Amino acid sequence: MDYQARIRELREILEYNSKLYYDMDAPVMSDYEYDRLLRELEDLEAAHPEEITPDSPTQHVGGTASNSFAPVEHAVPLESLQDVFNSEEVEEFHRRVCEQLSAAEYSVEPKVDGLSVAIEYRDGRFVRGATRGDGRTGEDVTENIRTIRSLPMTLPEKLPRLIVRGEVYMAKTTFAQLNAEREVTGEPLFANPRNAAAGSLRQQDPKIAAQRRLDVVIFNLQLAEGREFSCHTDTLDYMKSQGFPTIPYLRTADLDAVNAEIVRLNDERAALPFDMDGAVVKLNSLSDRMILGSTAKVPRWAIAYKYPPEQKPSKLLDIVVQVGRTGVLTPKAVVEPVRLAGTTVTNATLHNQDFITEKDIRIGDTVIVQKAGEIIPEIVRVDLDRRPEGLKPYRLPERCPVCGARVERDEDGVAMRCTGAECPAQLLRYLEHFTSREAMDIDGVGPAVLRQLVDAGLVQTAADLYRLSVEELAQLERMGMKSAQNAVNAIERSKHNDLSRLICGLGIRQIGAKAARTLSQHFGSFDALERATVEELTQIDDVGEITARFLRAWLDSPQSQDLIRRFREAGVNMECLERPVDERFRGKTFVLTGTLTRLRRDEAEELIRSRGGKASGSVSKKTSYVVAGEAAGSKLTKAQALGVPVLSEAEFLALLEEKAPDAEGGDAQLSLL
Repeated sequence: MDYQARIRELREILEYNSKLYYDMDAPVMSDYEYDRLLRELEDLEAAHPEEITPDSPTQHVGGTASNSFAPVEHAVPLESLQDVFNSEEVEEFHRRVCEQLSAAEYSVEPKVDGLSVAIEYRDGRFVRGATRGDGRTGEDVTENIRTIRSLPMTLPEKLPRLIVRGEVYMAKTTFAQLNAEREVTGEPLFANPRNAAAGSLRQQDPKIAAQRRLDVVIFNLQLAEGREFSCHTDTLDYMKSQGFPTIPYLRTADLDAVNAEIVRLNDERAALPFDMDGAVVKLNSLSDRMILGSTAKVPRWAIAYKYPPEQKPSKLLDIVVQVGRTGVLTPKAVVEPVRLAGTTVTNATLHNQDFITEKDIRIGDTVIVQKAGEIIPEIVRVDLDRRPEGLKPYRLPERCPVCGARVERDEDGVAMRCTGAECPAQLLRYLEHFTSREAMDIDGVGPAVLRQLVDAGLVQTAADLYRLSVEELAQLERMGMKSAQNAVNAIERSKHNDLSRLICGLGIRQIGAKAARTLSQHFGSFDALERATVEELTQIDDVGEITARFLRAWLDSPQSQDLIRRFREAGVNMECLERPVDERFRGKTFVLTGTLTRLRRDEAEELIRSRGGKASGSVSKKTSYVVAGEAAGSKLTKAQALGVPVLSEAEFLALLEEKAPDAEGGDAQLSLL
């Protein structure tokens, strides 16, 4: 391949992976591999400067400001750093510095692997937080930054304006807890703490960000009106005195000490609460930094030493298949114990069948293991030179290892999934969905109660909920007789729900509340639904061919048929009770804002959907009506600006009751169509 083709290839690879890393928080390439490719591109461009273009990844900082948040122009640019990979390159950096300066003193600090932010204070009060973005324009994430408990909201010294730069991260222990919780609820696991922190900081709802328990470490003073400093380490000491959690540092003028500190940080990185992917070496004198200046992309007075991920060989002893809460089969490698990043590794993730096939991983192989993001052990490759003869390619089982039901591959992905409706491995997640508000809506039987019921062996299927007694429930932790009676009453009431709720609660793939309502109203009874062919199902709105086949396969499963039989025996309603679609609601989008006095928000949305309408959370030109309750806010203002019709709560209730509301003794006319 000629150098021009390689330059084009590298730019395409780097731009794609930069977008995944900075903008989507979903990297597929390790930092070390990315930095190596970037270095290769830099070397090629240095040898052929005529090939350098302004849009090359070497000429700009990765990341863009998202449209989801308001843009923030940084008062002081948030620069990236030049990467180095060995002690020789550190010495070369020192040599370049000393060519322009008579002496050089450095600060050596751990490089935290998180999301870089600028945090601003006015008169000693926190006013704004923004992501780095492209270094000049970031995203306003003020409300999410405010949820970080270690960050002071007020400062002892009330400077007119103060901006600090830090790295938002998720502690390793918090990361492990979050992934454990996500596994229980069937959500995708985060690959590493950096992904988790970035995704959490970009949540639209600050409550979610608060639940993620983010942390921050401050490593630079960007601006301080009314204060002057001569060196970087003095600014760190000052920020620490103001209550900021600051980065630890070593201050030294000895190059050997710099290299020794880089080695020490790498050796002790496993003991740190945060993930780190390198060490930062900065010139300490602020005036000397001004002399050296910056390139278009990076300062000339600092470097980032990037650590390669530690890799070691181990023998693959076995592949164990686990079944997750959503039925997905996940293969796990069992390897001979090997020490990595300060811990002993005995298991490694294998992701899915495609991953195993691509790397040709076989039981008995010698495999190279590393820790992805210093947290999750993974297999990098197979040492084919050490493969024994006769090893067979590995395939995931065609039957669920837990319940024996047939396994199917997702048509729109790589996951292999158990189809069993009564699979014990999926039971807790399934029960949580079955009792949820959008399904059977059983109050008083939440995740904590369900977990105890499963652990005690009182519930093996959702139908077993209808056999529970007050006495059995009262024996559970934190469940007295009154709470137990309320739960039994809620279970009994759910027997009389509309058929659509039962269909939704069954957890059939691609059958949510909307499709369940459509099926219920079209067929009228579960008996009629059971007789439907794939061809008949595909003629219905909201039911495509894939969904129809999923539904038909579920209905044909012996486990499913047994579950439905149990529901019938328990007296659960199998008929459609809801009225037909109201033509005045069909295809209309409603947005609720403010506080409704006679309905809960979710009840109002359910009434809209039951009549064929759609309930949305945001106002746009496509919105049909905004229902404004008490203390309606920005959604009402936006509706008025866009000319979207606005209904009062009384008008909305009258519409539901199919009559116009009284208005000062007369009948108000609603122009709804």
